[in-house]
Amino acid sequence: MIDLDAIVRRFGTTDVLQGISLRVATGGFTALLGPSGCGKSTLLRIIAGLDRPTSGAVRFDGRDVSDETPAARNVAMVFQAYALYPHLTVAQNIALPLAMRGMTRTERSPLGALLSGARAKRAAQAKAVRLVAEMLEIGGLLSRKPAELSGGQKQRVALARALVRDPSVFLLDEPLSNLDANLRVQMRAEIIALHRKTGGTFVHVTHDQTEAMGMADQVAVMLQGRIAQLGSPRDLYERPATRDVAAFVGSHPINLVPGAVFGLPGEVGLRPEHLTPGKGIEARLVYIEYQGAEVLLDVVMPDGTRLRAVAPGNWDAPAPGALVHLCHAPENLHRFDASGARFTA
Repeated sequence: MIDLDAIVRRFGTTDVLQGISLRVATGGFTALLGPSGCGKSTLLRIIAGLDRPTSGAVRFDGRDVSDETPAARNVAMVFQAYALYPHLTVAQNIALPLAMRGMTRTERSPLGALLSGARAKRAAQAKAVRLVAEMLEIGGLLSRKPAELSGGQKQRVALARALVRDPSVFLLDEPLSNLDANLRVQMRAEIIALHRKTGGTFVHVTHDQTEAMGMADQVAVMLQGRIAQLGSPRDLYERPATRDVAAFVGSHPINLVPGAVFGLPGEVGLRPEHLTPGKGIEARLVYIEYQGAEVLLDVVMPDGTRLRAVAPGNWDAPAPGALVHLCHAPENLHRFDASGARFTA
């Protein structure tokens, strides 16, 4: 279990992390979701031991590890850029953490092949490499060099190198951002399957909410060095704690308009997918975006308020400039007070 207690990280006079407290349960999958510059990668580096907090504590299973090295914490990190050694084969790249942890410098050298102890260690490492390679379906690539691999294959090698160490914590720093859209979908499924097979504790940094919402059981939305909301993907979508969280979470940007548009005080948020053609408010169609399964509508109300709505892909859309009628369910309205907090009264 990972416990972060009031983590502050200051660079000069700037507080990049402003008192982060977070618990990641043993075997859990937590995503740190936020825009660039919000501090999520800095927080991951602090969990890994690659950086130190200015104040606060990092605890693993109740033990303060704030001053321990990454090796002492038994964490494995998978990076965005794969960080594979180009002159080593896939098998050698995967085995490297085992060699660095379990062999002396002499045993790792070419002369080590003459030592019986080193030969036994190399044989054990080769067996571990084969097992993890089979799990990730890269057994046929072990003799190749990284330059001979596709992006998805390189990512699997990076995952295998992390997995072979049998770490207590897997830390993933935007590992899918360099892949194309189809491969990202495939690798998301493979990481989810890996989490289930290993039962390990995973912390995944991403700016892609599709990754966070689809992979993690707990998501921490980070904005400006703070956790703006922590909860399940469903909580974040259905009950955003603030206007900023509502604006960040969702496949389509939420409509944020004066409450008077819907006959309510304060500010109101309504997701485009919850505003659909039907008997209700009248608006003029500005333009449409056909996206296959759905059609995105940009409309303007008589008072000049612009809204986005979603229609089914087979909707018979009128020409821009036509009047359309849109409906919504009252329970899908999110109300926020003047400070931007969710209205609870």
